[in-house]
Amino acid sequence: MTITSLRFPDGFLWGASTAAHQIEGNNLNSDWWRKEHDPAAKISEPSLDACDSYHRWEQDMDLLSELGFTDYRFSVEWARIEPVPGIFSRAEIAHYRRMVEGASARNLRPMVTLHHFTVPQWFADMGGWTSAGAAELFARYVENCAPIIADGVRHVCTINEPNMIAVMAGAAKAGNQGFPPAGLPTPDEETTRAVIAAHHAAVKAVRGINPAIQVGWTIANQVYQALPGAEADTAAYRHPREDVFIEAAQGDDFIGIQSYTRTKIGSEGPVPAPEDAERTLTQWEYYPAAVGDALRHTANIIGRDMPLIVTENGIATADDSRRIDYYTGALKAVTAALADGINVVGYLAWSALDNYEWGSYTPTFGLIAVDPLTFERTPKPSAVWLGSLGRTRELPRTA
Repeated sequence: MTITSLRFPDGFLWGASTAAHQIEGNNLNSDWWRKEHDPAAKISEPSLDACDSYHRWEQDMDLLSELGFTDYRFSVEWARIEPVPGIFSRAEIAHYRRMVEGASARNLRPMVTLHHFTVPQWFADMGGWTSAGAAELFARYVENCAPIIADGVRHVCTINEPNMIAVMAGAAKAGNQGFPPAGLPTPDEETTRAVIAAHHAAVKAVRGINPAIQVGWTIANQVYQALPGAEADTAAYRHPREDVFIEAAQGDDFIGIQSYTRTKIGSEGPVPAPEDAERTLTQWEYYPAAVGDALRHTANIIGRDMPLIVTENGIATADDSRRIDYYTGALKAVTAALADGINVVGYLAWSALDNYEWGSYTPTFGLIAVDPLTFERTPKPSAVWLGSLGRTRELPRTA
């Protein structure tokens, strides 16, 4: 279908995303902090101070607002709020409440994620998501986040990328230390059921706090593309890794779309990108159109009435001109999806800051550079360009 307009609708969410563990620093009570400092885990480098955003969040929000963004997605850290079972830190709850109020004061609509990959060490020690009563414990934590989200928060994400949680659990059970050259390990079925149950319990808890909150979860969309004759193989491969989590969102208020690249599937399984394909710092194929494919596939599974928010999309690169090119291609794909009648209501880039990418600071996704010694923030040209679109709501046709 021909794109008749490259303008985003009024009220469209326009922002950037972060995750607490990746930017805050010194998240001492989380399972990831312990993992980072365990030699057996073979983590390249620990998070340590990260971007020191626990103390510098006001600077981050000032920059995003000044750049033109209207929305900011950030997460609250369960390990800080409930460092030991049943004991909730009033100081940490107040800290995150100040962040919500600080965002609103800067005309940034806060989107709060309640779980972004990390859990308290005590929760991991009891067996994590598949332990007895895990869903109830997560719901209890969510209920205790009421002072943070009850007022002034329109969108709440319960769990970030539950399909990746299940995939990583499957890899761990299989004894795998890394991912295959293409595609994803087989998700653990027990973990899949557990995180879906936890999500449903959390949705109920959020609606009990304030029924006006729009609540959903975010899914890592791999954009599986079938090679000729492999359509059935692709559907069978994709369902446990993605579609089951989309289907579990029936009844939610939105789904978060998180897309970066594509995965081609043949009759023998995932096929690596060609040797001459452009790759990012994460070694993913450079493929800006992925987000449009992810939006269409999700809408086909869940139905076109479901609001979709691009909650993560971006590129790890040291060449900021390629970042602008990537975002240009991605946003063209988003406007094409809008033109086709898909209910896209927002776009939030990953990431606001160059941050800790789960084992390394090398993959730089950020719109804003962070000096690792002084923590000085420096917006990149891509940040200025992308933020300006928050004011105009229009993608230049010459782009």
